[in-house]
Amino acid sequence: MNSKIVLRRCVACQKLIDRRQLLRVIRDHKDGIVLNEGMGRSAYVCLQETCLNEAIRRKRLQKALRCQITKSVIQELQLRLNSPIDSAAEAR
Repeated sequence: MNSKIVLRRCVACQKLIDRRQLLRVIRDHKDGIVLNEGMGRSAYVCLQETCLNEAIRRKRLQKALRCQITKSVIQELQLRLNSPIDSAAEAR
């Protein structure tokens, strides 16, 4: 099997990181904003609280997804950030 590492850029710190180590936020054409599932315009955030706070404070997620981010989505991101890494990997 091909074990090629796919890199994505965090919207907050701009570091290139393996996509399996990032939170993925997707603007889906049917369901609106979803996390780690579906197809559509995506933005990635590091698993660090500072990166998530920076992305929210500077509205980097909104700019990357070209839509408004609701407070419920922000709360869900914070919950996933505080949950163990294993559960984030299972979501993918």
